[in-house]
Amino acid sequence: MRDEEEEDLEDFDQPVELPITDVLDLHSFRPPEVPDVVRDYLDAAWEKGFRALRIIHGKGIGVQRQTVRTLLERDARVEAFGDAPGEAGGWGATWVRLRS
Repeated sequence: MRDEEEEDLEDFDQPVELPITDVLDLHSFRPPEVPDVVRDYLDAAWEKGFRALRIIHGKGIGVQRQTVRTLLERDARVEAFGDAPGEAGGWGATWVRLRS
């Protein structure tokens, strides 16, 4: 039985590939992972041709929001960003427009 349990646990060590869409929800990531996840997402979204994105960071006390927006400010591909409309998350999400 021990070998089966070890094999099952090995699956958790493997990276999980997520489909790239125009929305990234950061709720399932730990705060230290967020900068790398956002950078990787911007790279992948850019490659796929997405130019209008939404990044869901949650409302909380605003730490994740600030992390996301600092990264967006520093990325030359980002043309503009701001709070998502209320029906799309309000200040718990950021819309992003990438350059054409």
